[in-house]
Amino acid sequence: MSIKISVVVACCLVGVIVADQAPVYEVPQPQYDPLPRGYPAPEETYPDAPPKYNYNYGVADGYSGANYGHAESRDGYKTEGSYTVDLPDGRKQTVKYADNGDGLVAEVTYEGEAQYPAHPPSYPAPDPYSPPAPAPYA
Repeated sequence: MSIKISVVVACCLVGVIVADQAPVYEVPQPQYDPLPRGYPAPEETYPDAPPKYNYNYGVADGYSGANYGHAESRDGYKTEGSYTVDLPDGRKQTVKYADNGDGLVAEVTYEGEAQYPAHPPSYPAPDPYSPPAPAPYA
């Protein structure tokens, strides 16, 4: 009986040793062909002149109530602009900004006074003369 136990213990030890080793997976590495010779060096595509532009736009949609606009001008590192938005509370927000290449400076102003109208309840109140609910079953 001791030989059987020794064989079982030896098999268990072999199983533990084999199970303790991490599996090895081989991941194939992609092979790339070298770039063919003869391509020209990339050319610099940056303009030599500093950026200069002016633009503006506005939206006034009576159906959705959207009303906003934006205007900006840039000459080199000097950028100036402003935008306006009609806020949901009834005010008009205006933001004027400027950047002379040393950081953005913004001034925010509001026109009007915020209005918060009372909202009706999302569902009607129950009828005061409706019959009471039936009693639960016992």
